[in-house]
Amino acid sequence: MKKTIITSAFILAIGILLGTKIYDAKDSLITTFNNKETYYFLQEGVYTSEQIMEENIKEFSAKAIEYKNNKYYVYVGITKEAPIAKKIKSIYEEAGYQIYIKELKIGNEEFSNNITQFDLLINSATTREEILTIEEVVLANYEEIISKSSGA
Repeated sequence: MKKTIITSAFILAIGILLGTKIYDAKDSLITTFNNKETYYFLQEGVYTSEQIMEENIKEFSAKAIEYKNNKYYVYVGITKEAPIAKKIKSIYEEAGYQIYIKELKIGNEEFSNNITQFDLLINSATTREEILTIEEVVLANYEEIISKSSGA
């Protein structure tokens, strides 16, 4: 009987020790994998009706549409640099559109590397058309890498 109690106490102590170690390791892994970077999304609007959204955005050649919480979020640009976001916003506002810059955090290394390269291209672009063409690729890249992987 005494051996059973000692063995049970020993096993219980090992279980508590291992449980604590695993719990601490989980917190460390969550911190490691939650390294998210800030992106500037240029949002054209938020719609509750798909029909109204489609009517309002038909003039945009490049856009990413995200459906969540029963709403359609329409983005016309994504960048990691605030000055680029302002540049793209001004292009659309000169054309008469109202654009909002929305900061979102994303943790995807492939997307981050791609956006860094696209931002370099935008910084060297000389015309409005070049910038908008690069943003078309950025939005397609977002839909391919982020939207599809998150099930959005």
